[in-house]
Amino acid sequence: MARGTVHVFVGTRKGTYVLESGPQRRRWKVGKLAHAGSDVFHVSPDPRHPGTVYANVNSGFWGPMVMRSRHWGRTWKEVSTPLLPQKKERKPRFGEEGDLAPLPITNLWHMEPGHPREDKTLFLGVDPHALFRSDDEGESWAPVPGINDHPTRSKWTPGFGGPCLHTILIDREDPRRMFVGLSAAGMFRTDDAGEHWRPVNRNVETPYLPEKFPEVGQCVHHVVPDGDRRDLFYRQDHGGIYVTRDGMENWDRIGKGLPDDFGFAVASPPAHPGRAYFVPLDSQSRMTLPGGFQVLEWSEARRTWRPLMGRRAFPGHFGVHREGLSCDTLDPAGIYAGTTTGQLILSPDAGRSWVQVPYQFPGIHSVAVASPEVP
Repeated sequence: MARGTVHVFVGTRKGTYVLESGPQRRRWKVGKLAHAGSDVFHVSPDPRHPGTVYANVNSGFWGPMVMRSRHWGRTWKEVSTPLLPQKKERKPRFGEEGDLAPLPITNLWHMEPGHPREDKTLFLGVDPHALFRSDDEGESWAPVPGINDHPTRSKWTPGFGGPCLHTILIDREDPRRMFVGLSAAGMFRTDDAGEHWRPVNRNVETPYLPEKFPEVGQCVHHVVPDGDRRDLFYRQDHGGIYVTRDGMENWDRIGKGLPDDFGFAVASPPAHPGRAYFVPLDSQSRMTLPGGFQVLEWSEARRTWRPLMGRRAFPGHFGVHREGLSCDTLDPAGIYAGTTTGQLILSPDAGRSWVQVPYQFPGIHSVAVASPEVP
């Protein structure tokens, strides 16, 4: 039986919210708003240091800021924000003198705590198309040139949300093996701690390009690992839903039989290996399909789909961003979905029942969960 408090961190168009509940996840307390008025693209609890949380705050007034809390989001402090080095071949802007200024970072997208063996390491993905590493808990940052200056970079284009590096995955066994996702460039893999990277998009279609299966150019929306199998990953792409069973060497499209396999979000519960959850959207409107909000479950063992909600459980039109779907580590798993219109919909029992938190949030960008201990 789990004990302690479940913390849910919600990043919105107007700030950060922290919700608390017991292990049964039936009643929720909504804490006070932090980072009021700012776009918070991602809030990331650090499982290596319980209570430590990072927020990617993108202020229209003050620019992008990395914020850190040491006690579950009750108070926050700004830490260092990285800068992109200026390209030497670039001509100075009008009025510039001396050394060229660093290129601006438009938005901070995704913060990923490092491997448990590297307990002060963080990785940060930003717009425009760049990855940074910190080995002192965000006090300083260094660019990762292996991906930032990749030979295929000239073929990368902005996704609808900009030229962002939004997915960072670290292998659970070997910290030298990592994967990143960029819109619109695709997935890349390194096996030497970021020195060299290669595209891993084989068999992923780009319906919007003349060349349907290029090496790079895929608009990957989100990718998550399976809770058990090291080489099993689930992928929501602009061009469909995919799974890989060989560490991203090859991808298999599994969503072709669905009414529409477009979407942004995917999550997989650590307590239930072989399952993945997706929120299907209409590829034109980018809102839920007729019938209302729905979460679909993919069973890797059976290679089948099933809906988790009754028909019209949540009628209306909703959108869900790429970080808007998350699972906790409890058994049965909690599933949490945040919408672009500010609803937080959750299941405390792996999809058997669903409720909406009785609170109207601003439009939700991201949902992340820190689960209590399980003896």
